[in-house]
Amino acid sequence: MVFSKSKEIERNFQIALCTAPDQATAESLAEKMVQQNLAACVNIIPAITSVYQWQGQIEKEPEVLLVIKTAEELMLELEELLNEEHPYEVFELISCNIEQAATAYLQWLNDSV
Repeated sequence: MVFSKSKEIERNFQIALCTAPDQATAESLAEKMVQQNLAACVNIIPAITSVYQWQGQIEKEPEVLLVIKTAEELMLELEELLNEEHPYEVFELISCNIEQAATAYLQWLNDSV
């Protein structure tokens, strides 16, 4: 397996994180992302606990984490989808670059989004 930034693929890819209140919401959001070719794959990690400050109070809530593999140029469209579909007033959407990956995986990402 070759592990590198493929020179043949000019696009930049992202791993984006988004939390959801429950499994059903996470699955619905993930399916829409993949159906609309905004994500190649979304992993859903259940049973996380988020501790955060909201409106001057410390909150602690169970959530589900979506790990979204997408292309950098699709992040704005992904945000638009979440603006329409996400139940939170302020949802998490953060991302970081995929600096290196298996060549075959990068090709699959490129072909999927």
